[in-house]
Amino acid sequence: QVQLIESGGGLVQSGGSLRLSCAASGRTFSNYLMAWFRQTPGKEREFVAFVSWSADVTEYADSVKGRFTISRDNAKNTVSLQMNSLKPEDTAVYYCAAGRYLDDYTDPSLYNFWGQGTQVTVSS
Repeated sequence: QVQLIESGGGLVQSGGSLRLSCAASGRTFSNYLMAWFRQTPGKEREFVAFVSWSADVTEYADSVKGRFTISRDNAKNTVSLQMNSLKPEDTAVYYCAAGRYLDDYTDPSLYNFWGQGTQVTVSS
């Protein structure tokens, strides 16, 4: 089991920044691929960003590319999402996810463990 706890969400004005963090405990963190997803009411969970085991590979949804940065610290068992130039359409609950083997890192059904989510609200 891997327990994931997100933090850092909140209310921010359009154009502002937030940094989300996800703390992991349980099994060896460095064995897991990590990602951030987001979800709004009535919609499916949407891929945001991905980072590989050693952080040598990162991938982003087109909607956040150039504005968001994912990073991980295997020594501290954390993964972060720096969000800049936020837009109202970024408003969602953001989830941290961990998976061992992923054929498609954008598919939420392939991830093994999830955090409880943190709300991000961007006002216009």
